[in-house]
Amino acid sequence: MMNKRRKIVSQTVRTIVVWTIALICAVPLYYVVISSFKTPIDMIKHPLQLPTQWLWNNYIDAFADGTIIQAFINTIIVTTVAVILQVLIGSLAAYGVVQKKSLFTMIIGSILMITFAIPVQATLLPLYRMESSIGLTDTLTGLVALYMGSCVFCYFLIVGYMKALPQELFEAAKIDGAGPFRIYWTIVLPLIRPIIVAVVVFQTMGTWNDFLLPSVFLSSTDKQTVVLQVYNAVQQFTTNWPLFMATTVLALIPVFIFFCFCQKWIVSGLLAGSVKG
Repeated sequence: MMNKRRKIVSQTVRTIVVWTIALICAVPLYYVVISSFKTPIDMIKHPLQLPTQWLWNNYIDAFADGTIIQAFINTIIVTTVAVILQVLIGSLAAYGVVQKKSLFTMIIGSILMITFAIPVQATLLPLYRMESSIGLTDTLTGLVALYMGSCVFCYFLIVGYMKALPQELFEAAKIDGAGPFRIYWTIVLPLIRPIIVAVVVFQTMGTWNDFLLPSVFLSSTDKQTVVLQVYNAVQQFTTNWPLFMATTVLALIPVFIFFCFCQKWIVSGLLAGSVKG
């Protein structure tokens, strides 16, 4: 009886703590959303209250010149291509390291670990000089190439999961005459699907919300991403803050929907990887 009471108390305390943290985290989002429907004066006088009059003009103005639409297209292209290449290269690297255990793969794994520890800010100058020398600055192709550095992150998430796969399957496939790429495509990828989905979600959100690389390597208005459009809404001397909030909401909606849709696969993928073996 005492243990049951302790369990109920523990669950109640955890629930209260989780809901408290969730409400605290929700306050900034609530502020941004309601402010996007206000006038500048209403936003200043009543920052946390619901709008006295719900206005859609801020969202209409955000789409007025069409730059936000082009920014969405640019962001979708960059995010889609970059994430596909990151996952493909990262999973292939993990597959190679797991299947070919040798001094060479150990050295490669150590190099990848070192590169993973280097902050991207420390590499901005050499990266800019390299891309400038081959004409990739201010291009979406150059931005996608920069995001290939995140293949290392994908590799580290996938390699631990892949090491837990039963080697007997690979040996049986080799006996049946399957080559390395066929084993990877028909056996490995289906088995590591949970962690692949988790990696795709993490990388999609990280690439979509990235500000540093687009702000440094993109300068043309027609090449900018959604996050840069939000930044450009803040002007030097005067800013239409409700319009800024509306632009922020538009930038958040796609990634918010994507995260909510994929949330169950994130949890299942990480938990599956933690209990294998």
